[in-house]
Amino acid sequence: MLVIIGLLLGGILRAVELMTNAHVREIISRQEGIRVAFLGFEERFRAKAGDYALATTNIAGATQNGNGNGQIENSSTPIESILVWEHLSRAGFLTGTYAYSATESALTSPYNRYGIYQRIAYDGLYGAGTTVAPSPLRHNIKSGSQVPVAIIAEMDRKIDDGAPNSGGFQFSSYRGNGAADPAMTGPDSCIAGTGTTATWAVTSGQANCGGASLL
Repeated sequence: MLVIIGLLLGGILRAVELMTNAHVREIISRQEGIRVAFLGFEERFRAKAGDYALATTNIAGATQNGNGNGQIENSSTPIESILVWEHLSRAGFLTGTYAYSATESALTSPYNRYGIYQRIAYDGLYGAGTTVAPSPLRHNIKSGSQVPVAIIAEMDRKIDDGAPNSGGFQFSSYRGNGAADPAMTGPDSCIAGTGTTATWAVTSGQANCGGASLL
């Protein structure tokens, strides 16, 4: 009987591991796909998607132009961090078709497997930054929140340095609509410690985490 129970538990643990790995691979694939699309757009048009000031002239179906200042902004009009998806999809760099609206929806923005909208923006909402500081402002791709900490930590280990506050992939408290999520801070946060010595708090079981791929 003990042998049977052991085999069953081993099978369950293996199934959980396989499911976790599948989710990790999916998030990695989505982040990398968006990164490739973003860089491909920039190479073709010599401008950043979302910020491109000649989009309506040079991209079929584009409805809005960016302001052309080199930054994909959350506070611009139109909101360039939402407009970026229209530019990428209409130019053929991203699957799906997105049409700009100032309010995020499934028609304007892609979302992760947990239903949270992703975003490309020029901000400091990654690593130790909770709004725009102390992390330096730079363009980054938000994975979206509601990702279990074990999955986001494993993703970081596979593609980067495994540390939430350093490297090319870092922790982000972004929760959609350009804001930070207070649920990610405090005793049950996604990370333990501060600064470059911080680690992913895998043992906390936190189910509401996210990351950002720096561009």
